[in-house]
Amino acid sequence: MRANPQPAASATSARGEPAREAELAANRSVPTKSTAPAAPAKPTASRPAPTAPSAPSTRRAARSRAAVFFTILAVAAIVLAVVSAGVGQFPVSPADVVASIARRLGLSGVHQIQPAADDVLWAVRFPRVTMAVLVGAGLATAGALMQGVFGNPLAEPGVIGVSAGAAAAASAAIATGWASAGVWSTAAAAFAGGLATTIAVYTLSRSQGRTEVVTLVLTGIAVNAVCGAVIAFLTFAATTQAREQIVFWQLGSLNGMRWVYVGAVTPLVLGGVCAALALGRRLDILALGERPARHLGIDVERTRITAIIVIALLTAGAVAFCGIISFVGLVIPHLVRMVLGPAHRQLIAASALGGAALMLGADLVARNAVPYADLPIGMLTALVGGPFFFWLLRRTRRTSGGWA
Repeated sequence: MRANPQPAASATSARGEPAREAELAANRSVPTKSTAPAAPAKPTASRPAPTAPSAPSTRRAARSRAAVFFTILAVAAIVLAVVSAGVGQFPVSPADVVASIARRLGLSGVHQIQPAADDVLWAVRFPRVTMAVLVGAGLATAGALMQGVFGNPLAEPGVIGVSAGAAAAASAAIATGWASAGVWSTAAAAFAGGLATTIAVYTLSRSQGRTEVVTLVLTGIAVNAVCGAVIAFLTFAATTQAREQIVFWQLGSLNGMRWVYVGAVTPLVLGGVCAALALGRRLDILALGERPARHLGIDVERTRITAIIVIALLTAGAVAFCGIISFVGLVIPHLVRMVLGPAHRQLIAASALGGAALMLGADLVARNAVPYADLPIGMLTALVGGPFFFWLLRRTRRTSGGWA
């Protein structure tokens, strides 16, 4: 006997077409995994989130910026040296300047220059240009070291009394007549006075085997005041001629430079710059603070005294023959730090180049701004450095939210 399928068919027909359509619609609205794949989502118009640059790309950008900056400084120093050697009461073309240097180096195939121009270049211009490079590099390097040791971008070599001590000793040599003993007497007195003052400041600020930065600064201010009083008394007690020499020496000048003076300053500046570069890594660690630096194996006291000795040698050697030249050690390192950052090896090398370029430019203006006159170069650097120092104070106060 066969089964009858009619009851199922009748049940379906009993529900009618509306029920069947609803069932089919429900089956379409919930497809199974075996049905047709889902339609792809429409792309949105939102922008992708920006991603931070990776560390290698950041390092490459920093190296590229440093290379460009070093190239600019080197080219500026070379151009200023050639122009400064050629411009003056006896003009010499840049081609003749380059030809004279090439001839002394033994290079053939250069055009001949006038004997008078060659004599002027090697007897007067080149010693002065070389001394400007040495003095600018020495003062700027000393300023970079000073700011690294004190951890303050407002520090300069004069804080520890080097310049004031050199000026006091030079004034004493001029007032007592000892300067007439020879051309080296005033320079030797200034160099010895700068070193002696630095040793006195460090000794007076040292307590229980340590030297605090605040104590060092305050001691330097006191010693600077004493040296200023000594200079004032010597200026008052000296003769009219000696008084004029004291005032002129304090204004700073590169007039009358000779190769023997350059030979005396060169080892001090080159040795000081090399020593400063060797201290770069320790100064980077010292910037973290004294306690972290000690935990990382840095002898803070030895690093500080080594840096102060290098600063004293650089500054005393620079001012011994040229007098007081201010603000070079403040302006140049801070500008370089704004471009390259706080890494001290790059900072010191770029500061040396920048200081040389600044001194070459200042000396070029000092020799040619007034006809038949030689302006004090310390006056020009102060005219540039004074407004910059004021701007730096305002900027530091604004960014830090006040001094309190």
